[in-house]
Amino acid sequence: MTLLDRHLEFVAALREAGLPVSLAEGLDGVRAVTALDLADREALRAGYAATLVKRQVHRSQFDRIFDLFFPAVVGTPTRAREETDGDDALDGPEELAGFREQLAEALASSAEESLTMLAREGVQRFGLIRGRGPGEQRWSSYNVMNRVAPGELVERLLRGLHAADDPSRRREIQRRSDRFGQLVEAEVSRRAAEVRGADYVARNTVRRSIDRIDFTAARRSDLEEMRREIYPLARRLATRMSKQKHDRRGTRLDFRRTVRASMQSGGVPLETRHLPRRPGRTDLVVLCDVSGSVANFAGFTLMLVFALREQFHRVRAFTFVDEIHEVTDRFTVGADPADTLAELAASAEHATLWGRTAYGRAFSRFHELYGDALTPRTNLLVLGDARSNYSDLALPVLRQMAYDARHSWWLNPEHRRHWDTGDSAAREYAAIVPMVECRNLTQLGEFIHALA
Repeated sequence: MTLLDRHLEFVAALREAGLPVSLAEGLDGVRAVTALDLADREALRAGYAATLVKRQVHRSQFDRIFDLFFPAVVGTPTRAREETDGDDALDGPEELAGFREQLAEALASSAEESLTMLAREGVQRFGLIRGRGPGEQRWSSYNVMNRVAPGELVERLLRGLHAADDPSRRREIQRRSDRFGQLVEAEVSRRAAEVRGADYVARNTVRRSIDRIDFTAARRSDLEEMRREIYPLARRLATRMSKQKHDRRGTRLDFRRTVRASMQSGGVPLETRHLPRRPGRTDLVVLCDVSGSVANFAGFTLMLVFALREQFHRVRAFTFVDEIHEVTDRFTVGADPADTLAELAASAEHATLWGRTAYGRAFSRFHELYGDALTPRTNLLVLGDARSNYSDLALPVLRQMAYDARHSWWLNPEHRRHWDTGDSAAREYAAIVPMVECRNLTQLGEFIHALA
């Protein structure tokens, strides 16, 4: 494989993981590589990162994929091979105890090289899974971490150093223990890439960037990162929308003023005049299903909508499970997103009568209590998975709401292939209100941009 082929596969893997790498940026990467010393791996990493990574949130995915396509070592490292070749007993109890002693010393020091070598040696000794076929081998980071148990070493080290109550010392040793786990995972991925190909391992093990992770599949750590991403996303969207509005302003030609101005140049229209753009901001009413299955999606959507509320004339928000509840006053300038989402969850619990999602009842109660919120200047936005537990769908009520509003949309956080399965009423509701799949921050940002 040539270096160009490797570069093309590397860029394709980055795109597969969700990094927006354009053709021009790929060419910039090629120019950077030709200007660098290929023997200096960290310089190569920095050159690629400078040309292919636009946002810091994508850096962790970039580093993992770079390590797969441009590994620091190939095959079995020399030290690990010398220690283990031809002697299966090297993963026995005595050898494990000796390895843990070496690891404890490395955790107590600050030498990164020692941890790296021990991670490679640990995978070679304790991570091997023999395949069914002759000569077939696989590697497991779980096996290594389960046998070596670095967490127990942390506690033992702290007791030995009489620093069990020292928070800073505990954090430092725990950080190095976590780093050892990361190095083990990287070594297992590197070995798997040599067997199955780097593109296959990148596609199946590297998590997508945070803005492309599904709301319904996000882990706790992902949710924290998404919360930090909401306001930067809102700022980027607001800047882009303001620029586009400014560019569109005055595109209609003012014929009379243009002809009048042409008198100064003998009737030749050297400069054109344009009509001022009328203020076009509209109202927005948001109805959110906040039941457990879609609560994360509804919370993030509400936070983004309110971060962009200056793009609308007025925004009102309502949450429901089976009873409607207005939450507009929950969103204040400078409020902490985590606190706001927690208050929303609490308010939803108080607003629940039966504990099961009932879209029909929620729509009927909204039309009964807040029907005047919908006017010809209002856009209606419904958030939910359209799963109404086989209850009454209140289709005539939703049809009337869509008629009263200027425009109406429905964002569904489920993949389109899951619509109309089980108790989903997506088809019935989509026949009245256009339904859009919205599973991650990228799709959410694109929709809000088109909406404003």
